[in-house]
Amino acid sequence: MPTAMQTNATQSDERREWLRIDDRVLLEYRLITDPEDVPTPGMLPASDQAIVDAIHKPAADFFAQQDEHLAHSPLLPWMMKVDWLLEVIVKTLAQMHPGGVPIAQVADVNLSGGGISFRSPRCFAVGDKLSLKVVLPPFTPIATTAQVIRSMPVKEGSGHDIATEFVELSPNDQEHLIRHILHTQAERLRARRNK
Repeated sequence: MPTAMQTNATQSDERREWLRIDDRVLLEYRLITDPEDVPTPGMLPASDQAIVDAIHKPAADFFAQQDEHLAHSPLLPWMMKVDWLLEVIVKTLAQMHPGGVPIAQVADVNLSGGGISFRSPRCFAVGDKLSLKVVLPPFTPIATTAQVIRSMPVKEGSGHDIATEFVELSPNDQEHLIRHILHTQAERLRARRNK
């Protein structure tokens, strides 16, 4: 029989799982049954702007977390050069194989330790399983499987609002998610207080 302390700890862990934030992250998703080596049906090909965003977002997030510490660092020009070269390579690949370069795109999401919601141009059915790749700032990649629990057409505009719950998420990745959520909430609260 569990003790009161064990029960409280379990309830606390379960509550942490449902903390949520609205965020902007790099996101890539497809039906788990879709082949990996072909473009995902219904998904828009990677535009030049999507490529720029995907390459520069992790570096921008990293610099934002560092404040002024790296402003005069000799590493800064090298990091910018690597980003520029990577951008040129990916754009060239995208031109050579239109629609054939899957790339995580910057997406507005609602994120918790138990699932993720996002807008998709593609319609998914409740119960569909998705293979997800989420990149938390500055660069913590998480690969997981999620099940669609809600899929609704957008009232104004096109696309679908998709809500999912994670069905295969490692404890380490869940801990990364929860830490990111808590850190983001703390930063937003600090920013509101400073105003």
